[in-house]
Amino acid sequence: MSRHALDVAELLGDLDVDHVIGIGSSMGAATLFAYGSLFGAGRFAKLVDVDQTPKMIGDDTWQYGFESLTWDSFPTSLKFPMGKAAVHKISDGVFSQMKAAAKAHPYDGQLNYPLLVDHTFQDWRDIVAALGIPLLVVAGKQSPYFNPEFAAVTARMAKHGIAKVIDHSGHLIMAEQPEAFYEAFQKFMRK
Repeated sequence: MSRHALDVAELLGDLDVDHVIGIGSSMGAATLFAYGSLFGAGRFAKLVDVDQTPKMIGDDTWQYGFESLTWDSFPTSLKFPMGKAAVHKISDGVFSQMKAAAKAHPYDGQLNYPLLVDHTFQDWRDIVAALGIPLLVVAGKQSPYFNPEFAAVTARMAKHGIAKVIDHSGHLIMAEQPEAFYEAFQKFMRK
C-alpha cells in the first residue's frame, strides 16, 4: 500500500499539480489513506472514500470490517472468491467497458494476494482522524462487503468528514448509481 501511495506522490509531482481532489474506490481509498500516512494532505485539497472502511479486520475495537473477516480468519479467507460486488444492474455501456478492461487486464489472484494481505492488514483510523482536509465517505447501502454504517462512523473520526449512504447500490457505487454518486460529490465540492 505504501508503494501505491508513492506512485500517487510521484505522479502528482511529475504533473506538478496541487489542490487535487482524490477519489478512491475500494482499495483506491486505502491508497489515499496510505498517501496521507506518508505525506499528510500533501497535494490534495479534498478526499473521497468510495465504499472502503479504514479497517478491514473486525475486532473488539472495530465492527465495520470486511464481511465477517477477523484476526482468526485473516489472511486465509482472502484466498477465496469475494463474490459479486454489484447489487444493482449496471448500464450496458459501462458493463461492456468493464468487461473489456477485465479482458485486457485479467485479475491474477495469486499475484495480487500479497497486496491484498497488506491492504487488509492496515488500520487507517489514525490517518483519517489526522486529515486536515475535507473527507467524503460514500457507502453502498446494500454493499456485500461492508456494513454501510462505517461511513458515518468514519466521517465522525475526520476533522471535516461527511458521510453519504447511497441506496440501491453495492460496492460499485459509481457504476450502479452514477447520478446519486455525482449528486453527493457535487454537494461535497460546493462546501
